[in-house]
Amino acid sequence: MKGTARARTRKKGTTTKLGYNERHAKSGITAPLPGIETFPNQYKGYEITIEIPEYTAICPKTNLPDFGTITLHYKPNKECLELKSLKMYLHAYRNLGIFYENAVNRILHDVVKACRPVWAKVTGEFAARGGLRSIIEAKYP
Repeated sequence: MKGTARARTRKKGTTTKLGYNERHAKSGITAPLPGIETFPNQYKGYEITIEIPEYTAICPKTNLPDFGTITLHYKPNKECLELKSLKMYLHAYRNLGIFYENAVNRILHDVVKACRPVWAKVTGEFAARGGLRSIIEAKYP
């Protein structure tokens, strides 16, 4: 099939040419983290944006630190996120091996579970490594 791209399938348990495997891909997804507390929302129809400029985690492949800014933008429903517990939750990532994409999606999942917002968006802007800068965005619903 000249000129067409072939989808590559990888058998479970195999390793890529660069040494990545399923263990790396799943790292950190189900790790225990502190809970995110909430408080009752008193108003309707507004949005909240929280910036976390000092996000740090560990690359599960290289064990080197990853740095970035996490931005959480949401419209609260009945509950708002309590900032100190959110800070403690995010600081727990400092010792966690997790890929950027998984971290952003995990944060969104945990925020939605904690406060059940009308909608939410988590954006991760990660520092350049090897000449590449990544921006990951996850949305609910």
